[in-house]
Amino acid sequence: MTNYLTYMYLLTPLHTGGSSNEGNMMGIAREIHTEFPYLPASSLRGKIRSELEHIHSEEAKIFFGHKIENGQQPTEGEVWFADATLLFFPIASVSHHLIWITCPLWLERWNRWLDKAPLQPLITQCRQILSGQKSAGVSFNSEKLYLQAALLSKSDIEKIDVTTLSKLLLPITSAGGIISQIAEKLVILTDEDCIALVETGLQREVRVALEEKSKTVKGGSFRSEEAIPPETVLFFPWGMKPAKETSKTVNIRTSTPQILNEKLQFGGLEGLGRGWADLKTIIPNKEDTP
Repeated sequence: MTNYLTYMYLLTPLHTGGSSNEGNMMGIAREIHTEFPYLPASSLRGKIRSELEHIHSEEAKIFFGHKIENGQQPTEGEVWFADATLLFFPIASVSHHLIWITCPLWLERWNRWLDKAPLQPLITQCRQILSGQKSAGVSFNSEKLYLQAALLSKSDIEKIDVTTLSKLLLPITSAGGIISQIAEKLVILTDEDCIALVETGLQREVRVALEEKSKTVKGGSFRSEEAIPPETVLFFPWGMKPAKETSKTVNIRTSTPQILNEKLQFGGLEGLGRGWADLKTIIPNKEDTP
């Protein structure tokens, strides 16, 4: 089996679609045990399948599995996808304009899929720092650090070496642009502080419908929409199982990694330009490649 790791760098806000709404709030999908936003594997799989069906319609039925149609029973496919979870989240900072936050939980999830777990020393160091008198580990020198409404003084933070992490990020930073600054403007917080800052850092927009002639608000038309902001980095592992009949899926097996190195649109509100992401795919452990 060949396993891959795909990074999603959000170019526009991502609305993932929640399982329920509270009042007039259109919520987003959240992990039940952490409350962190995420992109469900079913959404990923559906979008990727849709793209590939336009290119290899017959091969897609075997590769992804037959759907329930015309009395036909579904079949197991030859590809799998996991949920896309947060890795680096952008936060406004009065002192540094824009920084990215992460936490040991996100780094541990990432580390599980990397060859030889290279981030374990960094994760252990961060756990030790954050369990003591420090509130954050940072990749830069700073006298004061503003994280939205929070202020961290020099005594609250400790500089850490992120050289290994920086090298691992080359697939998404080597192209340049603002994302290339991520290793230089990185803050590692406790899991709990990350939850709080992500909640306040989500993009929320209020929408109303207007009367056609008077341009006044229609009754009961008010609603708010949540979205994961642009500049966020998520990742998801996926893999291709051995082909049952190689000749029947040879083309789609070549096209899938190619498509996952392009720009794709995920989630809902596509008409409003939501969900555009720049994708970069790597093989995390080449020893697994047949």
